[in-house]
Amino acid sequence: MVTFYQFAKSVVKSILTPLYRIEVRGLEHFPKEGGVLLCSNHIDNLDPPVVGITAPRPVSFMAKEELFKVPIFGKMVGNLNAFPVKRGMSDRDAIRKGLKLLKEGHVLGLFPEGTRSKTGEIGKGLAGAGFFALRTDAQVVPCAIVGPYKVFRKLKVVYGSPIDMEELRSRKASAEEVTEVIMSHIRRLKEENS
Repeated sequence: MVTFYQFAKSVVKSILTPLYRIEVRGLEHFPKEGGVLLCSNHIDNLDPPVVGITAPRPVSFMAKEELFKVPIFGKMVGNLNAFPVKRGMSDRDAIRKGLKLLKEGHVLGLFPEGTRSKTGEIGKGLAGAGFFALRTDAQVVPCAIVGPYKVFRKLKVVYGSPIDMEELRSRKASAEEVTEVIMSHIRRLKEENS
């Protein structure tokens, strides 16, 4: 039976792929099973659906709490595997939910910058991505969205190889340092595919 997620993915894919001429690269790097922390740059409100339709496995995103308060839309976002996070503070419920998803072998999608880049340049990542990478055995997959979003102009979504976390985890690197490593991989992907 087709789930709401699968149905929505096929509908959104049929609209966005031709509209933005989406080209996907690096899917061979995406782990076929096990927990995956998927970290992408953030340039547009369309980033979550674009990553969702191009990733080969269902992705659960943390989404700002306000979205869940919008009538109808809030329920729909919840049905698309998203869960609320309170911005600007430590949200224990969201952290627990994210850790649980990764430990159960699901894909958790994050935009480490925490907000959209106004210039398209990749900014500094927040410590949350590093925290999830350190607290689980999930594979960390960098993703670069190479825009801009212009109708009928090519948009690239590039998935990189999982980042080797062994050394960082074994020496108990800080969450900030791990996030910076993740961001450097995303920057490199973007530069190589611009």
